[in-house]
Amino acid sequence: MPETRPPCPPFTLETARRKVQAAEDAWNTRDPHRVALAYTPDSVWRNRDLFLTGRAEIVAFLTEKWARELDYALRKNLWSFHDDRIAVRFQYEWHDAGGQWWRSYGNELWEFDEHGLMRRREAGINDVAIAEADRRIRGPRAAGDHGTDLPLR
Repeated sequence: MPETRPPCPPFTLETARRKVQAAEDAWNTRDPHRVALAYTPDSVWRNRDLFLTGRAEIVAFLTEKWARELDYALRKNLWSFHDDRIAVRFQYEWHDAGGQWWRSYGNELWEFDEHGLMRRREAGINDVAIAEADRRIRGPRAAGDHGTDLPLR
């Protein structure tokens, strides 16, 4: 029996929003093994300048990422969707081992198989140094805050 990760395509506005929120919630656990289960076993990624294939590479990448990006907290918002594809914009904040806080801005393009597993992910991301006092993302979203738009700056 194939793995299934609802909602499955073709997406509606409601199911696309649920898919984006599920991804945000999973990534905020910072559990590489849990996150990797949302992707096909042979999923292909471009993350910044890295190219990954398969869950083992995804787990290794996320393990290293969250060892470096401390106190990581993420927000994702649906930008667009069509059939088996979703476009997302996101921001996350984290600090490095030296205590410098960062806000990372990005866009992702997602493609799903018929079982709702992501088979392709392309992410462009830029990092901006911020003062701790300028943080606005602190842990998972509060109840009822899902889908709130992200400020541009």
